[in-house]
Amino acid sequence: MTDNDEEQGMLLRLLARACDIEPSETRATLASFSLVLVLMGSYYILRPVRDAMASDWTDAEVSWLWTFTFLFSTLAVSLYGAAVTRIRVQRLVPAVYGFFATSFVLFYLGTQSLADRTLLDKTFYVWISLFSLFHISVFWSFMADTFSKPQATRLFGFIGAGASIGAIGGPAFAALLVGDMGTDPLLLVASMLVVATLPLIIWIQRLKLTDLGNRNIAAGKGDFDFIGGNPLAGFSEFMQSRYLLAIGLFIFFYTSIGSFVYFELKNLLADYDRETRSQIWATMDLVVNILTVLVAAFATGRIAKYFGLSFTLASIPVLIGAGMLILAAAPMVSVVVAVQIVRRAGNYAVSRPAREMLFTAVDREVRFKAKPVIDIVIYRGGDMLNAWAFTALTQGLGLGLGMVAFAGAGIAGLWALTGIYLGRRFREMNGDQALAAATAQVE
Repeated sequence: MTDNDEEQGMLLRLLARACDIEPSETRATLASFSLVLVLMGSYYILRPVRDAMASDWTDAEVSWLWTFTFLFSTLAVSLYGAAVTRIRVQRLVPAVYGFFATSFVLFYLGTQSLADRTLLDKTFYVWISLFSLFHISVFWSFMADTFSKPQATRLFGFIGAGASIGAIGGPAFAALLVGDMGTDPLLLVASMLVVATLPLIIWIQRLKLTDLGNRNIAAGKGDFDFIGGNPLAGFSEFMQSRYLLAIGLFIFFYTSIGSFVYFELKNLLADYDRETRSQIWATMDLVVNILTVLVAAFATGRIAKYFGLSFTLASIPVLIGAGMLILAAAPMVSVVVAVQIVRRAGNYAVSRPAREMLFTAVDREVRFKAKPVIDIVIYRGGDMLNAWAFTALTQGLGLGLGMVAFAGAGIAGLWALTGIYLGRRFREMNGDQALAAATAQVE
């Protein structure tokens, strides 16, 4: 055995010990980790391009773009449902990402050929807002279709850490390139990164059968079969299932807290100059991503394994509820910044991976049809409704930030209760010993 082989073996053993990864799962887990890292990196390269555009428009124009994003998201999910019905599952995920990669090239060509780019820029703003949720929703559908329930419990936290590393590397890469290249060529860079994920996707599909041995996850359907069914089944399945409605409600409460905290932070920072505000936002992003990597890689799987999914789903809402009560008593910048950091890092590291575990309990059609309805339509609809709700509370009813924060604490309580309910339903749907079985496999 060479020194290099020994070093690799030691690395794998350390990884297995630190992150609860079994040897047979290592390649599939690392490949999935790399896949979401590259996907998030591509998005975060384009995100500054999108946000820079918004500075050229009025608040009313941006509000309308948010509304168009919601409406377009609903249409896109419907079209995606039709694609799920007609495209073989093995080809579906590569087709989605190949489509987005092609769209970025087309947008780049548009920037080089159009004299007046106003309409193109606004279309791009909406398109990237759609991509921001669509690419990650499809990724987690793919993960739920790849790993078994016990594997998901242990591994999704570590895999999710790849997203945060991509979120750190993407903006850094964009900042490095934009000085020499400008913003438009970043579209081509992002396109190439998305294309680079296609071999990884194909490899993971093979590892699902060879390394993971999860041939039966497809609920009786082979990897080359069509899912079939009604293209709009995702909407009907969502409306008819208490389990899926609860997941949607969980996300809605998350967007409620997110909107409230965002607007509260925006208002509290109004007295600071632009440079100081930028420093605060940048510092928060850095802290959030570092915390996410550490918690997701080394703690999330163990929390879900030892404390159960109800505890995992409810933990962040409880912390946020406590933070909102503190904020209600002391509406200071430091407090709202802390709440924002806990909310975002907690979602990326704990709540999101735990929420994705819930979809391992449903069949393949639900994963690929109903899940995007929840992840995209409900999420964007929540953003829109909660933004108007905050405006109604502050400008309509004249409530101060303290009272709004108190209302947010109540929402966080409902959010936590929804998480507890979902964890219990997950156990019921998979037998009373579902998580115990996951633990037994590890031990």
